Amino acid sequence: MSRQRKLEVIQQAEDVTIGELVRLTDVRYSTLKFYTEQGMLPFQQAEENLTRRYKREESIRRIQWIKALRQEGKSIQQIKQMLHAQG
Repeated sequence: MSRQRKLEVIQQAEDVTIGELVRLTDVRYSTLKFYTEQGMLPFQQAEENLTRRYKREESIRRIQWIKALRQEGKSIQQIKQMLHAQG
C-alpha cells in the first residue's frame, strides 16, 4: 500500500493521481474515473506501474468547468462536444 502525499505537496505538484484530484476538487473518484473514460479528462500513463498522472492545474480547471456546465444542465454529450470544439 502506498503512502499518501501531504496535501501541501499535492498542491505544488505538476502531476497528480486521480486520488489526489479527488482530494483537490472534492469530486468523487467514480465521477473522475467516468470523465477519464469518456475522454473528458486527459492523462498520461507511466508504463512502469500503469499509474495515470493528470496535469494538476489543467485538470482542476477542466473539472471546475465541467461541474459548472453540469450545474447549468448541460448533458455529458454536450460537454464532450464543447471540449472537443475547444481543442
